[in-house]
This record gives sequence, C-alpha cells and structure tokens, in this order.
Amino acid sequence: MHAHFFRTLPLLLAVVQPGWAAEPVAPQDKAPGFIDGSHLGLNLRHYYSNQHTQRSTHLVIKKHGVAQPTRERDTWVQTGMLNYSSGYTQGLVGFGVDASLFSAVTLERGHGAVANGGDRVLVDSDGDAVPSWSRLGVGDLRLRVSSTELKAGRMLTENPVLRYKDNRALPSTFQGIALNSNELDWLALQAGSFERAIPRTGTGSERLTTTFGNRAYSGSRISYLGATAKSPYGLTVSAYGSRFEDMWQQYYLGATHLAGDRTHLALKTSLNYYRTRDQGEQHLGFIDNDAYSLAVTASHGAHGLTAAWQQVFGDEYFDYVWESTGNYMANSLYSDYNGPNEKSWQLRYDLDFAAYGIPGLTASLWHAKGWGIDGSHYNGDRDGRNTGYNVRGLDGAKHNENGLMLAYVVQSGALKNAVLRSIVYNHRESGGQIDGSYDEFRLVANVPFTLF
Repeated sequence: MHAHFFRTLPLLLAVVQPGWAAEPVAPQDKAPGFIDGSHLGLNLRHYYSNQHTQRSTHLVIKKHGVAQPTRERDTWVQTGMLNYSSGYTQGLVGFGVDASLFSAVTLERGHGAVANGGDRVLVDSDGDAVPSWSRLGVGDLRLRVSSTELKAGRMLTENPVLRYKDNRALPSTFQGIALNSNELDWLALQAGSFERAIPRTGTGSERLTTTFGNRAYSGSRISYLGATAKSPYGLTVSAYGSRFEDMWQQYYLGATHLAGDRTHLALKTSLNYYRTRDQGEQHLGFIDNDAYSLAVTASHGAHGLTAAWQQVFGDEYFDYVWESTGNYMANSLYSDYNGPNEKSWQLRYDLDFAAYGIPGLTASLWHAKGWGIDGSHYNGDRDGRNTGYNVRGLDGAKHNENGLMLAYVVQSGALKNAVLRSIVYNHRESGGQIDGSYDEFRLVANVPFTLF
C-alpha cells in the first residue's frame, strides 16, 4: 500500500467519528458475534450463449497449430458460488471474514464450438476447453468501528472507477484493501487500493491492465477516494478521484435527480462525467480524455422510457481497468460507445409486468447508435512515449446495436428469488469499430440457496 493512502485514511476516520452518526445505534453496537452472525449461501448459475459473427468479423480456432477463422461460438457452463460471511465480533472494534469458492464445469467442450474461449470459457494453450476450474473468488479479513468498515484481501468492488464484472459464468474480483464509511445517513465515503485482478475466466490473479489500450503495459495498483451524498430534494451527487499507477489519473463526477411519482409521472435525470489524464511513467503514453453522458428517464406506472446522449472528447478511448466495469456512462451496453471523439445516443423502453398480473417479470428493449469515431489525430506516443492506443486507423467509424432482455424473478416457493434472464442482441460496426458485428442469444439462470 502506498504512503499517500495511509495519509488519507486517518483523515477520513477523523471526519467520520461515531459521534456524528445520524442513527442512535451504529451497526457495530448491534454486532451479533462471529458465529451467531454467520451466513452460508450457495448460488448456482447456468450460463449459455450462442454467438454468430457477421460481415467482416470472425472468431478464431486453432487447427494443427494454425489459427483459422470461424463464425460461431457456443458457451455452456454450470457454476457454483459458495459464499460464507461471518458475523462481527462484539466490542468497540469488530472482526469478521468473508470467503467464497467459485467453481465451474464446462458443458460444451467442442474444440470448434468454444472458438478459443475468449473471456467466456477457460481453455489450454491448444484452445481446448478445460473441463472444470475453481478458485478462491472472495477471501478477506474485515474490521468495523461504528459504521466504518475496513477490508483486506479479495473482494467484489463497487464504485465508478473499479466495479466488479459479472457478465459471464463467474464474476471477477480484485485483491487489495478497501474502506467504506456510512457514519452519516446522507453521506457514504469510499477509499481503496488494489494491486491484482482475479479474472472471470481463470484460476489465479493477474496484473492490472487496461481494457482498450495496449495490454502489454500494466500498472502496479489502482487507488481511489470518493464520496456519495444524498439530499432531501431527490438529488444524489458522487465525486471520485483515482490513480492507476504509471497509467492514468482519473476523476469522476456523477449526479442523479429524482422527481415526481410514477403513479402519475416520475423523472430521473442522470449526468456522468470522467476526466482522464496520463500519470507517472506514462506506460500508455500521453492521455487527454474527457467523456460525459446525460440520460433522462420518464416513468409512468409499469412503463419507463429513457433517452440518453454520450460524447467522448479525446483522440484515445475513454478507458478503465480490465476485468472491471468502471464505467457508469449511460450508453455502456454491449458496446461502451467510448471510441475516440465518439458521439452516441440510446433509446430504451422498460416494462414491469406486475401491473398486468405477472409480478417478477420485466422486459427491456433498446437501440443505440454511435458515430464520428476518429483516432486519426492520435499523438499520445509523441516524444518517444509508448503507443498506448491503436486508433490511428479509425476515421469516421460507426456502429449500432439492438437489444431485448426478459427477466423473471421467482416470487415464492423453494426457488424464491431465483432469476431467469434471457438477452438477444445484434451489433453492427463499420470502419473498424472495436466491438465487431455479432448476433447473440444468452440465457442465464441464478438459483440462490441459504444454507444457514
């Protein structure tokens, strides 16, 4: 852990002394004990996807040591996530632990079908599917004073600059230290420093790299400090600062406003802004990037309609750490619409079938379009710096996608809270846009069980 993080930690604790708490009894004052507060749960996930490429996009398989193109990838995996969480010991300072064992069994193992795995199935050096794999997904020690919690180890992170990714058979996690403080009911503080990623498809940890830049370069750690404040007038504001060592310095500002009642008409307005600049040894070269999105959602009864606009200013991608979804922008869908100088819009419709007698069933339909992607003026590798982003061939690139998601949450019985979700989407690119042209169908079932 770097010295600047430890200098920040005492200041945070000084600001959020227990005497400031809005609630008369802090969570640690109600600690049930290490054993009495323990919980053990099991989540069984069934993950299936069928992906077809279109136009000039191809997947790759290995045959006799030679890479050959293919058009289809099938992913079929059964996973189990065994999650243990202890209670906190009683007293002024409480101690606890978390531990989660993630295991996966590959059901579709055909060499051609898995198409070299990608980030969906673990494969060996020949491109053959590994029949099963396991890892310690979460493993941390935690301590709590009042309503302030400190964790060290592997964990699921959730903030605008480092958020775990959960769009495959297993989620990613990150290794480091994190502080979460909720001493005031209207203010939440976060700080953290992480040095390793535990990928969605893998058995161990790896160095921190970039999602859209040259992954030959890495940073030793990412550290962040941020706060989220809520007002009594429906306004929530978040501000974060982060440093990805020798890669970039990034700042985030977000604001969400809620007004009205969906019985008549409710309006939700969301603004997100990221500012990214190169840092330290500039492993990705010079970076000068700003990105923002604005989304407005109107809701009435069972219906919701969202319109969103997003824009990137800079000759490189708006970027974030690999294996995370550190991107709260409105148009982060199948594609992130984050190309250099890209403009994009989205129109989305959401429907809750509870109003029609089917509680637990929801549907979402969206269309998004991005254009004006231009990296032809990229000069981040000037003065002998590394070429962090391969974007010079992008000049007028564009893309679009359509998606439909249906989800059902079981309302009662032995499978209560089980979730079945299906997604159908298509994405089309031109001019070399990074996400390619695909049609895909996904079916994912999550079945949770409480063991104690």
